[in-house]
Amino acid sequence: MTSRFSVDDLQLVEAVARHGSVGAAARELLVSQPSASRRLIALERRLGTGLFDRDTTGARPTAAGRELARQSAQLLAHLDALPDRALAAVDAPTLAVGTIQALSPMVFTALDVELDGVTVHPEVDHGPTLLRQVHEGLLDAAFVTIAEQTVVPRGLQRSVVGDCPLVVVLPDGAPDLAAGTRPFAGRIVVYSTIDLAGEVVRQRLSSLGAVPRPGATLETTLRVARHRRCPALVPELAAHWYAAPGDRIVRSPVPGRTTLSVVNRLPQPATLATALPRLARRILGKP
Repeated sequence: MTSRFSVDDLQLVEAVARHGSVGAAARELLVSQPSASRRLIALERRLGTGLFDRDTTGARPTAAGRELARQSAQLLAHLDALPDRALAAVDAPTLAVGTIQALSPMVFTALDVELDGVTVHPEVDHGPTLLRQVHEGLLDAAFVTIAEQTVVPRGLQRSVVGDCPLVVVLPDGAPDLAAGTRPFAGRIVVYSTIDLAGEVVRQRLSSLGAVPRPGATLETTLRVARHRRCPALVPELAAHWYAAPGDRIVRSPVPGRTTLSVVNRLPQPATLATALPRLARRILGKP
């Protein structure tokens, strides 16, 4: 099995997944259908797994096929954008930066404000994927919350931007927390940790009497809490960025902190290094 793919491999998998047909993909790529089928079979043999279930009605991607097609589409989009990015770099500095979906409003707003004159190419994806893209040189840097909780690929530098505690947000109309050892006393608590501590937080909430429910994103967590008038457990930065009239922020009975790091190849881009203290204050909602 090999982990290396050619551009032709990526184009073939992406096209078959998009069309649902080897024949249609072959026509788009200007190759014969037998040739496309042979290439696809050879690729599956190299990987050691099937990528598509094929019959007379078409080609349906397997779980491996869907993931490879998704990654292929992203990589091909990056390749298509390279000429424009290279030409843009002649006239103005550019920076390709990624972050997770939950942090994208904070990170890209801060970059837009603090990196005046720098063209930022944004990328939103899962933390492990972003780390891999930085390692492969597809991104200049990534703002993530898992760098202290996972193995960062060799050759990358990680710098702590800052951290913030978990807090409880009580929306307008939500009762105060109960006194004693069970402050949530059978109440639904919507939570979002945006790092790898979610299961630990869920267990701790349960031990404090809560009925824990995970939120899809930081903003969604707070919106659901306001709709239900129930507590939300989120990192403090989310409480600041998504504050609404009537929200009360109180200390969390659940210990924990969310650490935001920036990961990049060496050396760290000068424009990023210079602005990092200002970016940290703005992202974390600190004066």
